[in-house]
Amino acid sequence: MFGRLGWMEILVIVLLLVILFGHAKIPGMMKNLANGLKIFKKEIKTDKKPEPENKGSKPAPKKKPAVRRVQKKK
Repeated sequence: MFGRLGWMEILVIVLLLVILFGHAKIPGMMKNLANGLKIFKKEIKTDKKPEPENKGSKPAPKKKPAVRRVQKKK
């Protein structure tokens, strides 16, 4: 899709961005975009490690075996 864009089309897009947003806001927008991509890449790298399900919580108490009470006949 983007492979068909020539240098003239890219120049027109850049000029439109400068006209719409002004030359002062574009560096700030690019900085925010770069920070977002950096955080996204960091989260993808850390997401590959499986975390334990009960991380930070107490383990479940062990259940006592069920005891059947037998009633005595009189």
